[in-house]
Amino acid sequence: MSGRRDGPVAEPAVSGGASALYQAGMGHLRAGRVLDAQVACQQALALDASHADALHLMGLLLLSGKQHDHAVEWIARAILQEPKPEYLVSLGSVLQAQGRLDEALQAYDKAVQLRPEAAELWRHLGNVLLELKRPAEALLAFQHVTKLDPQHWDAAFKSGVLLHEAGRLQEAIACFTRCDELKPDHVLTLYMRGRALNSLKRFAEALADNRRAHALDPGDADVCNNIGGILQLLGRDAEAIEWLDEALELRPDRLDALRNKALWLVELHRFDEAFATYDRLRALDPGNATDTWNLSLLQLLTGDFAAGWAGREARWTKVPPVAYPSFAQPKWLGAGEVAGKTILLRADEGLGDTIQFARYAPLLAQRGARVVLSVQPALCSLLSSLPGVAQCVPVSAEPPPFDLHCPVTSLPLAFGTRLDSIPAAVSYLPPPERARVQAWEERLGRHDRMRVGLAWSGNPNHMKDHSRSIPLQAIAPLLDLGADFFSLQKEVRPDDRATLLACPGLIDLTAHLADFGDTAAFASCLDLVISVDTSVAHLAGALGRPTWILLPYTPDFRWLLDRDDSPWYPTVRLFRQDERRDYASAVERMRAELNALIAARPSSPAVR
Repeated sequence: MSGRRDGPVAEPAVSGGASALYQAGMGHLRAGRVLDAQVACQQALALDASHADALHLMGLLLLSGKQHDHAVEWIARAILQEPKPEYLVSLGSVLQAQGRLDEALQAYDKAVQLRPEAAELWRHLGNVLLELKRPAEALLAFQHVTKLDPQHWDAAFKSGVLLHEAGRLQEAIACFTRCDELKPDHVLTLYMRGRALNSLKRFAEALADNRRAHALDPGDADVCNNIGGILQLLGRDAEAIEWLDEALELRPDRLDALRNKALWLVELHRFDEAFATYDRLRALDPGNATDTWNLSLLQLLTGDFAAGWAGREARWTKVPPVAYPSFAQPKWLGAGEVAGKTILLRADEGLGDTIQFARYAPLLAQRGARVVLSVQPALCSLLSSLPGVAQCVPVSAEPPPFDLHCPVTSLPLAFGTRLDSIPAAVSYLPPPERARVQAWEERLGRHDRMRVGLAWSGNPNHMKDHSRSIPLQAIAPLLDLGADFFSLQKEVRPDDRATLLACPGLIDLTAHLADFGDTAAFASCLDLVISVDTSVAHLAGALGRPTWILLPYTPDFRWLLDRDDSPWYPTVRLFRQDERRDYASAVERMRAELNALIAARPSSPAVR
């Protein structure tokens, strides 16, 4: 028992029954006089061995001395006499401290049943559910606490954290806002609300919360790192680097800040510094797959294909890893003969990646392999007639028997592709089905003006969607030229829907697009495809259609740097942002060149 002191223990000056002695014992315990409390408790129990409060007090005294097993015994005896909620909470606390979580849950649950209107009992229930890794039930318990006691900050905060982890971001923000009202200027509240706002792409609000947090705690490296991240998403890369440097000054070995700095140095085209930062990361955290992956993208972007293709194989173990089945058959990455064997080429990344690297399938067939493609369902009709492909199945189906497999985006590594050895036929996809093409010609009608297809946004979940996709309004300056414009945008975002409806010069026939086979037929009827970096651009390039692609200042690795052509697609032209990260100037250049093309067509007046 803790609390020993020098000299004899004084007899408690208490007269009366067991209840009076219990009250005296509680007073001693609150004052920290543990031995006096023990004496009073023992005297109470000597008078009444079944006195529930005194039994409970003995359990608390044993708990204070960390004698958990004995504490459980005494508190359980108290509960047998009178199952009060406070006794059950004490029992739950001891069991929880011992790691006996299921038993603690039973104790708290019984307490809640006895007194369901008590907010604190629900909080105890939520805490043990959280420790049991039952977040959905814990959330319900904490939400009930806030219903019973709207002023309960702890339950509101934990509700916010759990909602954030569940992806229920708007509700999480509401909880953190309530926390901010209850306890203003709490750094962790601002930090968490900033994270939720950032996930919803409400960057200005997220930045404001993190700046408040930084003002309250300038030494918090996490907040400095967050501010840098948000500024980068707002396109303010130079400021972002300054905040990351501040985070690194506070914690020089902070790996996430170093990783962010490397990424954003790339965005600033400060490539030598980026490579040096990756060297530092490798020294601090050797073998990190995510660093190897990010470095490989920089190597490919700057033309080092040998290192880049090899480094991209880290995608299987980076965080998060790229999903890929665990096949029993060996993976083929270029070593060993494939003649006479069936090789499965399975899609492992996006639609555009599959289209771009499907060009290698005929090369494998030329080596004597039987090639089976396993691709996204929307691409099956498009790629099933690719030369050399024996069979094309959707990734959702069980593949036919095979001897070897290769992820589609590992094919450049397997073929040892270098800049001067890219297989770049003008058109490597087979012509679309004649019947589909004819159907689209009939839908499009007369062809006395230039036909231009437009795609302005890609996958909204892409990590760089904010720089790759553009609002429809951004390419509206093209629409008053003397051409017929057609939407190739199958999925139209809510903000673009009203713009599309207000653009009579942009014809939307995408309801007739069932798969990429239809899109290929549609594109084959167009004179020019204009797209951002998305699967439509790859499709048009692979078909050999004249294609113009709008690119951000720092594009995806496949488009390289400082060139307006693509070694992957001979009919593609690239229109890049300049260092201002503004698409307006790229669209203006595009408008001038499109106007010149229109002027060169007979009976097609250009805009002067």
